Amino acid sequence: MLCDFHEKISYHRHRFHPDIIRQAIWLYFRFTMSYRDVEELLAGRGIEVSYETDYRWVLKFGPEYARRIRKRRPLPHTEWFLDEVFVKIGGKPMYLWRAVDGEGEVLDVLVQKRRNKRATLKLLRKLLQNQGIPPTKIVTDKLRSYGAALRELDIENLHDTTNRLNNRAESSHVPIRRQERNMQRFKSHKFAQVFLSIYGSIYNLFNTQRHLISRQTPRTLRSTAMIERNLVTNAA
Repeated sequence: MLCDFHEKISYHRHRFHPDIIRQAIWLYFRFTMSYRDVEELLAGRGIEVSYETDYRWVLKFGPEYARRIRKRRPLPHTEWFLDEVFVKIGGKPMYLWRAVDGEGEVLDVLVQKRRNKRATLKLLRKLLQNQGIPPTKIVTDKLRSYGAALRELDIENLHDTTNRLNNRAESSHVPIRRQERNMQRFKSHKFAQVFLSIYGSIYNLFNTQRHLISRQTPRTLRSTAMIERNLVTNAA
């Protein structure tokens, strides 16, 4: 599923070269780094960029990078794995709903206040609308909200709650948890949703499952991912 990106991203009126902006955003999302870490790393290369500037670049360009990456990704695997975890955002309890496919690709992430049927329906409807292909199996834990939502959507026959089968979705929370600790928790619901949407797209682009393949294959996939990154972040 390809998308025409003849319309390049404008970096007009930014003091720094587009390559620096792209590198700063990539470093922040690709690795477990804070904005100050990115500032220090760039400073080590003789580029003086404040962490506040990194933050503004992430908010301005990150969502567009993520949108373009999603548009160019192939159709997902038809087995979907759903899970939810408790998080605190701004001192308030929230739930991070996450869906991945059978190959570990992040399908979507939603931050919601509840852990009920309505919240589950919101995630499922968004998945069914945006993925471009219907699922053949939906794997979850035994939370009753999943069964109730799937019955309402008339796809209960796809539901699978076999013990430990949902480990794929549960394990996918680990990188986010690591980044959350590094950020000293998300500060707002809105920023958490923006960050997670960008993070998921960039994670998919560089996710090579290297423990399952030969050493040469990750090198090839990494080179392809870098070419793809440069394409979707191309400067006007």
